[in-house]
Amino acid sequence: MSQDAMPAFAGSYTALITPFANGKVDEDAFRKLVDFQIENGTHGLVPVGTTGESPTLSHEEHDRVVEMCIEQAAGRVPIIAGAGSNSTEEAVRLAKHAAGAGADGVLIVSPYYNKPTQEGLFRHFSAVAEAVDVAVIVYDIPGRSIVRVSDDTLVRLNKANSNICGIKDATSEVGRPPRILNALGSGFAQLSGEDATTLPYLAGGGHGAISVTSNIAPRQIADMHNAWQAGDIKTAQEINARMIDVHDAMFCEASPGPVKYAAELLGICGAETRLPLCEIADSSKAQVEAALRSAGLLN
Repeated sequence: MSQDAMPAFAGSYTALITPFANGKVDEDAFRKLVDFQIENGTHGLVPVGTTGESPTLSHEEHDRVVEMCIEQAAGRVPIIAGAGSNSTEEAVRLAKHAAGAGADGVLIVSPYYNKPTQEGLFRHFSAVAEAVDVAVIVYDIPGRSIVRVSDDTLVRLNKANSNICGIKDATSEVGRPPRILNALGSGFAQLSGEDATTLPYLAGGGHGAISVTSNIAPRQIADMHNAWQAGDIKTAQEINARMIDVHDAMFCEASPGPVKYAAELLGICGAETRLPLCEIADSSKAQVEAALRSAGLLN
C-alpha cells in the first residue's frame, strides 16, 4: 500500500453500549442512542463489541442489535459490527449476518480464553475474511483476550486477505502506529481502542479511535478528532485534557459499568448491565459523577 492512501475508517467511532430495561434489550433507547451519536458528529458506529456486552447477548439479540443499528443509521455513517468470538465458526456466522444486514465492516476480537498461537490467529481471522466481502478489522486486546496479535501476523493477514484492512489497537502502545504504518502503509486503518491514549496514538500515525467515552460525549470526542485532522493540535490537546478524567472514570471498573452509569446520569439510557457485570460501587459512582462535572458534561 502507498503511504499516502487514506483508510476507509477514520475519526471518532463509538463502541455503542446496549441499553437494557428489565433484562431485555431496550430497543427504543438504543435507536435514540444511534441518533444522538450521529446528530453530535460521531463519524461511525460499532454495535455489539465488548462495550455492547456481546458476551451476554443471545445470538438472536446480537443479530437484532446489529440490524437495528444499521436501520437507524440509515447510511448516515459507516457501521463496523462486532462479530468476534473465541469460536471461529461462531465468528464466521456473526460476520456473515452483519455483512448480509448491510454493515460496512466487522470487528473481530482475537479469541479469548483458548489462547491460540499466531498460526491459529492467522487461520481464525482468515476464515472470517474469506467468508465475507466487507472490511474486517482485527481487534487486538491482550488485556482481555491474553493473546496478542503480532505485527508480523497482521502483515501476513493483510497480504493474504485484502479485506483485512484495519486494527482496533487496545494495547495502549503509542509506539506501535509508526511500525504498522511502515509495514502496511497509511491505507491500513489504525484505530485506538483505548480512550486515554487516543491523542498520542493519532500523533504516532493512527487514524481514529473506537471509543467508550463517546457514548456519553460524542460531540467532544468527534471535535477532538476533527481538530486533529484539521491540524489544530492545540484544540485537540485542550479537549483531550478536559476529557482525561472522564476517560479514567469510564474504566474505574469493568466496562461498560461506568459508562452505563454515566449514561443514566445524563438521561441517555438506564445503567442496567447483565451479570456477571453488576451495578458499580458507590465510590465508582462518585468518581464518574465528579469526572462528568469537571468536564462540563453534567451541571
